[in-house]
Amino acid sequence: MLMIAFVTTLPLSSCEGIFSGLYDQPETHSEYGFIQTRDDNSGTIFIDATSYARWTYINLKRKTIDTSNVLMGQTEPTEWDFALHRYDVRTNGGSACETDYQNLGQLRESGIPATAPFTPDSLSRIAVDMSGMMDGNIVYDTCLLNFTLSRWLDVNTSTMPPIYTLRMKPYVLRLSDGSCAGLFFSNFANTANVKGYVTIEYVYPL
Repeated sequence: MLMIAFVTTLPLSSCEGIFSGLYDQPETHSEYGFIQTRDDNSGTIFIDATSYARWTYINLKRKTIDTSNVLMGQTEPTEWDFALHRYDVRTNGGSACETDYQNLGQLRESGIPATAPFTPDSLSRIAVDMSGMMDGNIVYDTCLLNFTLSRWLDVNTSTMPPIYTLRMKPYVLRLSDGSCAGLFFSNFANTANVKGYVTIEYVYPL
């Protein structure tokens, strides 16, 4: 459900990145999606998440990427494992945990922590139209988000420009069928330092 809010102060939740595109212009990139796959079930995903109106859906089993536009009322694909909106992350009926490892190699070697608390998605809201921001009008959409996965990037909007801090921790995504994937969010910008381009290292199945 879409709603327009008049704001004087902007909420800081998993949607903390709402100021993040103020100083950048998206660039055209010729290679998105699963840009690298390896024989050991690992690879790299590169996503254009610059649009506030777009969800990007990742299917780890088929190694496919789909998108939908919230403002245009487009429906989501039927099969997907996790999705990104800017820096927000949701799952398709799954759950996730953060590990204390430093990289996916350590996660693969040591395995999923036995006491890791897996958290499902919960209801929140995201900014989907920032065009009226200067007038205090921001359009929001209510949706499910996974707050554990969405911790991968902290965006501090108390200063201008915002301060971006990568969590740099591997996450375990437990899919609805019980299989698990390792995810490591390694960047939030492209080579030109334009924000909103997300790089994800993955291992599936874990």
